[in-house]
Amino acid sequence: EPRSPWCCLAWTLLIGAMNSLVFLLNLLLMFVIFTIVLLPTIVVVYFGFQCHSQVLHSSARYCKSILDDNSSSALIILGFVIMSPLLVVAMAIYCSLARRLQLLVCFQPYSLALYKGGRWCCARGCNTQLKAWV
Repeated sequence: EPRSPWCCLAWTLLIGAMNSLVFLLNLLLMFVIFTIVLLPTIVVVYFGFQCHSQVLHSSARYCKSILDDNSSSALIILGFVIMSPLLVVAMAIYCSLARRLQLLVCFQPYSLALYKGGRWCCARGCNTQLKAWV
């Protein structure tokens, strides 16, 4: 049976808040995974740009004794070359975790706000036919 207009508005706000929370959780998980996996690329490109004389030309001791312009250019190129496989690895890890934790099933449809008797379905607590991945 349909809900009253005020009850429908309250349920819509609750479902919207819950969907926003699930979205932020997914975004945080993705940010953490991508940061950890892409850390080698970030470090290599950072040191390459920091020690190159045309970019930042740092006065750090390792820039003067170990890295010259050629080796800094090599670090920058290496960092961008290893970025694409690491992006694939990071996305595979995120998709695997999202599937295992069933994070995409936690999004609720707004039809729950319109009619009474809808079931809340999140992660392992729901045994409906709705699945994010097979």
